[in-house]
Amino acid sequence: MNLPDGNVSASFVGQRIIRNWNMKIHTTRFGAIDIEPDDILFFRNGLLGFEDCRHWVLLADSDNTAVAWLQSMQQSDIAMPVVSPRRFVEEYQVRLEPSDVELLQLTAVEQAFVLGIVSRDDDTLTVNLRAPLVINLDRRIGSQVVTVDNQPMQYDLATLPTSLRRTA
Repeated sequence: MNLPDGNVSASFVGQRIIRNWNMKIHTTRFGAIDIEPDDILFFRNGLLGFEDCRHWVLLADSDNTAVAWLQSMQQSDIAMPVVSPRRFVEEYQVRLEPSDVELLQLTAVEQAFVLGIVSRDDDTLTVNLRAPLVINLDRRIGSQVVTVDNQPMQYDLATLPTSLRRTA
């Protein structure tokens, strides 16, 4: 992977080159954000509907600790709210195809971090349990997988208050 534009410095230690860099990405939702190398998640196949977006950053939501935001590094206007499905569905489990396990380079269950993408369906917030994001935090790689078992595409999380509903 090529390093993104940013401030780069290199030093030689033995035979290794150590690169220290940081960069700033500009987003439409969060403004300018400083990013470090370990913040970047690589999705080889992108996400469903966003196949060209392969580099993402997971950002905390300052107003709601249950929600994080998956921000695209390629497109500043793409950020998706995500949640841990087990926070809302205690018995939720992801069953993966062997090819998904291989793609993610998972060698232990503990390496897998699972997130569900939150969406809005009329006046209800839902999470997609059928196609979760599975991230190998050790390797900083992720994939949106389609589970092998029958999970709902839209699991209801909450009904929006009347003040947040759109009117026609």
